[in-house]
Amino acid sequence: MKRVFGTLLVIAIALLAALLLFVYSGVYNVAASEPHTRAVRWLLETTRNQSIIDRAEAVITPTDLNSEQRTVRGARLYASMCQLCHLAPGVEPTALHRGLNPQPPRLSAEASEHSSRYLFWTTKHGIKMTGMPAWGETHSDEELWDIVAFIKELPVMTAAQYQAAIQAPAAASHPY
Repeated sequence: MKRVFGTLLVIAIALLAALLLFVYSGVYNVAASEPHTRAVRWLLETTRNQSIIDRAEAVITPTDLNSEQRTVRGARLYASMCQLCHLAPGVEPTALHRGLNPQPPRLSAEASEHSSRYLFWTTKHGIKMTGMPAWGETHSDEELWDIVAFIKELPVMTAAQYQAAIQAPAAASHPY
């Protein structure tokens, strides 16, 4: 038993030494202009998604999430806070969007892939080392839910509907 423990301890120390050598060697290129390797990308995306899914389970979705008022309020918030990175129907990729690595998802195409709770958690808490801010530091939960309500509408919007939505007065009815 002592021999097995000793062997495992030596293996653990060797792995730790190899990890430290890798980290301190500078061999891994962290430049945003270079894509991650396939393995690193898988590791980061899987870790991110599982972390968000796990934490978003505790989020309680408001009963009025699909209300017109939330969507109308969320439109202007999205235009001012999210569009630059996540784009919108009819909006061409910005320099910021193109320069980030990983690139932010185009929410008009990908919003339907995630639950409202996932989107809310991500919007509120942000994602480390991606450029995604934690909007919960500066905005209320109500405002963040308004944004989520609007994001859920993006996949079915045309460019004209998007422009009408972000220019509509806050008290107006659905522009699309």
